[in-house]
Amino acid sequence: MEKIYVYDTTLRDGTQGEGIAFSLDDKIKIIKMLDELGVDYIEAGIPASNPKDRELFKKIAELNLTHSKIVAFGSTHRIGVKVEEDAGVEMLISANTPVVAIFGKTWDLHVQEVFHASLEENISIIVETVSYVKSRGKEVIFDAEHFFDGYKHNKEYAMKTLLAAKKAGADTICLCDTNGATFPDKIAEITKEVISEIPDITVGIHCHNDVGTAVGNTLMAVFSGARQVQGTINGIGERCGNSNLCTIIPNLQLKSGFCVVPPASLKKLKSISRKVYELANIVPDERKPYVGGMAFAHKGGMHIDAVLKNPVTFEHVNPEDVGNERRLLMSEMSGKAMVYEIIKKIDPDISKDAEVITEILEDIKKLEKEGYQFEGAEGSFELMVMKKLGYYKPQFNLEQFKVISIAPTTTKTASALIKIGVDGSFEITAAEGDGPVNALDKALRKALYRFYPELKESRLIDFKVRVLDGMAGTAALTRVLIETTDGDKNWTTVGVSEDIIEASWQALVDSIEYYLLDRKINGENN
Repeated sequence: MEKIYVYDTTLRDGTQGEGIAFSLDDKIKIIKMLDELGVDYIEAGIPASNPKDRELFKKIAELNLTHSKIVAFGSTHRIGVKVEEDAGVEMLISANTPVVAIFGKTWDLHVQEVFHASLEENISIIVETVSYVKSRGKEVIFDAEHFFDGYKHNKEYAMKTLLAAKKAGADTICLCDTNGATFPDKIAEITKEVISEIPDITVGIHCHNDVGTAVGNTLMAVFSGARQVQGTINGIGERCGNSNLCTIIPNLQLKSGFCVVPPASLKKLKSISRKVYELANIVPDERKPYVGGMAFAHKGGMHIDAVLKNPVTFEHVNPEDVGNERRLLMSEMSGKAMVYEIIKKIDPDISKDAEVITEILEDIKKLEKEGYQFEGAEGSFELMVMKKLGYYKPQFNLEQFKVISIAPTTTKTASALIKIGVDGSFEITAAEGDGPVNALDKALRKALYRFYPELKESRLIDFKVRVLDGMAGTAALTRVLIETTDGDKNWTTVGVSEDIIEASWQALVDSIEYYLLDRKINGENN
């Protein structure tokens, strides 16, 4: 298997995306995750740009990385300043990284109208910078900025810049589709021509996603001879983002026969994707290939039946190979095979022809007509199955609750008072929260901790509200979805009512009862 080198720029190019900012601690966490994944190069930032990046390079020196090389990123030296006197270049050297990436101008238009240099002066600047950094014992990657635009506009000059960088000692030349607007066929054509004209040097590819082809462009460059791929985790980056390494890596390794990262590390891909989303404070895109929550989700009855018989019918790879999992979505479209698979988890001895399967399907159709949705509420569905199979026993009884909204003069905007009963014992508690549902959740948990201390291991992590009939105004039917986690497992429950508090209460109760009953059943089955 031929090796493809992965160059991650999440911490530099990724942070140029709107609304994305990582703290120093965040960047350290991401570096450790990328090293565990088996990324070959981690571009940590621009030493000349800000004090945080300079501090980061000092912190990196204390890390014990097992796989990745750290890269300092910066530009060629300034016009009119000797390379050895350029502060930015000196910061690249003093960052104390084994690798330095230098970007230089390759598009004649950019050289003359933005850089304000003559074409020959730009060539000299590239040679002087690359050779100087190389002389200081660094591995040098030359990022050919706007290369594809430059090549299409003035092929001769664009190639002259690459030849200059190579002659000056660059170890890798990376072709950059900086505007992100080149199509895959052109990427392939130009990459082949470049490699034929500058053999005996590693060629990389760096693509942006402005026309939605960044991943395809990267793959086409590899198929045309490029052996280094640059991108970011989840494709974050300026404008429409960068090439998504979470798609590129498995595409090359699982589908194209290249060696990219260790197979065991590839199983961490979804987890790393999620952690980067969380650190970036971005809601995960569940439709992302390989790592999205919907990537291996099946809803249609015939699809589910086929997947259960042979997964290759609707799954192009094994979900576990990238750390993901198969999800069978329950809805009115689901067939008996889907219901049977869920029931088997609760009652392994159930028959495929059991009448209860048909009954559950009929209940689903009825409830979905009333506004319930089980494809995103597997917790409520499994709880319904438990009730049908006779495994359900109420874990507590509600005596009463009262929710009071407070004028937003403090950080807490609501309070809740609740009385619950468990096997004849009662508990009354109150709690404040950021809104009525949060206050109710806190009060309920506080009351139940006395009876079920294991609830302290779970917490609500997401809350979604959907108005089902906007024409009804404030009397509209409302569907609430609540996602809960215990750190190892996530589950979602649903509630429907014209009263949003009542709908939220239904989902909260289902969430807690599902957790308690699931622990009991799995404990018995184990």
